[in-house]
Amino acid sequence: MQIVTPGTVSVVDPERFGTVFDAHYEEIRRYIGRRLDLDVAEDLASETFLIAFRQRGRFDLARGAIRPWLYGIATNLIGRHRRAELRRYRALARTGPPPDDDGHDQRVADRVTAGVTVGRLSGALAGLSKGERDVVLLIAYGGLTYDEVAEALGVANGTVASRLSRARTKLHKSLGVEV
Repeated sequence: MQIVTPGTVSVVDPERFGTVFDAHYEEIRRYIGRRLDLDVAEDLASETFLIAFRQRGRFDLARGAIRPWLYGIATNLIGRHRRAELRRYRALARTGPPPDDDGHDQRVADRVTAGVTVGRLSGALAGLSKGERDVVLLIAYGGLTYDEVAEALGVANGTVASRLSRARTKLHKSLGVEV
């Protein structure tokens, strides 16, 4: 006989996972969309919940809430997506665009002309370490608390605070903002 705890309810009754999806999908999709192109946000949000569904038996409600756990999965997928995109751009730089990719140049041109502010902010964010960038964006885009960010990234609260402090200093310097 299996004992059912709050963390394993959807393991015994997979239909119950739908409530998790309904409660958090839009928030996760918006977070991903803010960090990446909106074209991929839908796919990565879906993948976030697919991974969460597959790993739902490992989720321990006693360790924390499901929201930071989902943000942690999404953040890992964003990193994986960016690394794949970077590899693709490096390959394109070496070989040139494939002959059938005639729309790519226009999409790149559209993104480049999106605005100077976005470019400056993106450049400033790119100057942060991965850990600092994840903390800033989980707080700014995800609206997570320090505790939730610590849980999502699997780090201590003090690490979140120090990463955020360093990131603020770097962003102020990069954007020319006086403190």
